Amino acid sequence: MQRAAADLGRFITFEGGEGAGKSTQAGILANRLTRAGRKVLATREPGGSPAAEEIREALLFGRVRQLGPLAEAVLFSVARADHVEHSIGGALQQGMWVVCDRFLDSTRAYQGATAGVPKPLINALERLTLGGLLPDITFILDIPAEEGLARAAARAEGGAPDRFEGQELILHERVRRAFLDIAEEEPERCIVIDASQPEAMVAEDVWEAVLERLHP
Repeated sequence: MQRAAADLGRFITFEGGEGAGKSTQAGILANRLTRAGRKVLATREPGGSPAAEEIREALLFGRVRQLGPLAEAVLFSVARADHVEHSIGGALQQGMWVVCDRFLDSTRAYQGATAGVPKPLINALERLTLGGLLPDITFILDIPAEEGLARAAARAEGGAPDRFEGQELILHERVRRAFLDIAEEEPERCIVIDASQPEAMVAEDVWEAVLERLHP
């Protein structure tokens, strides 16, 4: 999906490991933009459209795991394509601000850098499903893996971890490194935020960056 030059919409994504606070911060930013007078679509991945939400259930509850990381990457990409076609794309064309909890960088980090799907295959899936669409800003919320997992466990309150929360600590450390590598490779798009700070401080760091770069 190519965005027209006259397109007034803005696209902001939140990425990071488990327990980094992505959903919380995405919600805070969406509310703040709404109060600033912007029309906002708050969404998430996998999900964000009816078909993508169905795929989400299969992915997060491990029903695809036995097929391997390439199959997971393909299904995440299929869900993402539907999400863009039926939700994100139309919102951007209408001049809305889209705030998304996870997007393409999660596939790069989890299925690509951590699970071993070759980067050329990940890139090919992006070309096929996104047609060049990239976020205006990607916030990478960085937190030590052990601390993030402890937060995620506290949030679950005894519930079973999902497919990705249940991975071993060393894999979560690799995911963290993968996100930091992405930020280093694309500094014009990615902003790393220290997510071990109190929630309010993280939210202020996010808002200051949005004000500086996108002038809502």
